Amino acid sequence: MAVDATPADETGLVAGGVTPSPLTQRWRVRLQSLGCRLNEAELEEWAERFQQQGLRVVGDEEAADLVVVNTCAVTQEAVRKSRQILRRSQRRNPGARLIVSGCLATLERESMAREAGVDLVVANPDKDRLVEVALDTLEVPAMPELALSSLANPLFTRGRHRAFVKVQDGCRYQCTFCITTQARGEERSRPVAQVVETVNRLGQSGIHEVVLTGVHLGGYGSDSSGGQDGSLTGLIAAILAETDMPRVRLGSLEPWDLPDRFWGLFENPRLMPHLHLPLQSGSDAVLRRMARRCKTQDFDRLVETGRAAVPGLNVTTDIIVGFPGERVGDWQRTLAFTETMRFGHVHLFSYSPRAGTLAASLPDQVSPRIKRERCQELQALAVRMKLEVMRTQVGKRIQVLVEGSGEGAGGQIWSAYTPNYLPVRVTGDDPRVAANRLVEVILTGVDANGCVLSGRPADPFRS
Repeated sequence: MAVDATPADETGLVAGGVTPSPLTQRWRVRLQSLGCRLNEAELEEWAERFQQQGLRVVGDEEAADLVVVNTCAVTQEAVRKSRQILRRSQRRNPGARLIVSGCLATLERESMAREAGVDLVVANPDKDRLVEVALDTLEVPAMPELALSSLANPLFTRGRHRAFVKVQDGCRYQCTFCITTQARGEERSRPVAQVVETVNRLGQSGIHEVVLTGVHLGGYGSDSSGGQDGSLTGLIAAILAETDMPRVRLGSLEPWDLPDRFWGLFENPRLMPHLHLPLQSGSDAVLRRMARRCKTQDFDRLVETGRAAVPGLNVTTDIIVGFPGERVGDWQRTLAFTETMRFGHVHLFSYSPRAGTLAASLPDQVSPRIKRERCQELQALAVRMKLEVMRTQVGKRIQVLVEGSGEGAGGQIWSAYTPNYLPVRVTGDDPRVAANRLVEVILTGVDANGCVLSGRPADPFRS
């Protein structure tokens, strides 16, 4: 389909900028993302398609002929950072073509098109066609005869070792603070067979860990497009049965939509024992104003069930601080409930009004000073809980996926994650420890800040 190089048309595509000059060499494309894991999963899909067309995916430090930015709009801070990334990209590569996509590009298409250096805006409904549209509209020279076949290559180039697999998009719910539903639209699920095929190809390319992602991951199959047993439970069961992927993780899951049979999946050790369940508040009154579907009692019961069924399950969460109408009693209940949950990590957000959401118009907005104080209080609790969780891991022998490295006082330091998603630094110069390898380590301690476990290769060493 032709794309009008003027203000946004009904397709959600906007094109502009200078006329590209043809090149005789392979174009270099740099992909950048801000926000959720779903954005990262989409970047990985684009990387594969660009690579199939003969373009070369490059890292952040290399010059590029084409830059693609997948923006976020979940908060005003995310909007600010998205615009900042665009301007930085334009300054670093003034001659490169610049494509903008993502939630901010969808909600503010015309203003994004007016950003300096932006050549093409692709809204969320057209993301699946971004590569084809880019090649056609910007006259990017395709050289499929030079294509690389490895799906892992673009990941490794960008310093990634686990692959994010998009299985679902959109959300049917209307939480009052969330703009994502407007930006992502109706729920849509990828067929089970298609997801399984993707995971198999990633495994054949040398990837050892995948993360299943979606806007409303627990709602997978609700649109009846998932195929046989079109549910998240059925999808995971199919992946475990029909692929050899060593490690399968789940992205953020709303604390509902998890049937009893879901927990039996963790009997397979390839499904990693970690769940990120957004709580958002420990006060039922605040949860009602948020239009959340889960009360604290329900959340407590869910976590208790999960921990009873899955040994070593690490539960992490999101909490919004200072939501409109959050009174002292609400905050005290949030702190108390959070502590009882023993979270391994808390991702906290200081609430800021997001234009276009119902919460932005609610009365009793909390002052910046109070939000700051509450954030500090919650952060102190979160650090203490994480330290307590990490201390329970010391002395264990576990398998980690080695991801990156650096130099330290004791020699090489490798970064990795435990199966239950706790960060580890593996020290020593053992040549058998290398990036993108699964190795067994002994967890020996926790760093002084309580943020990272330390470990050493297990003896006898088994990869």
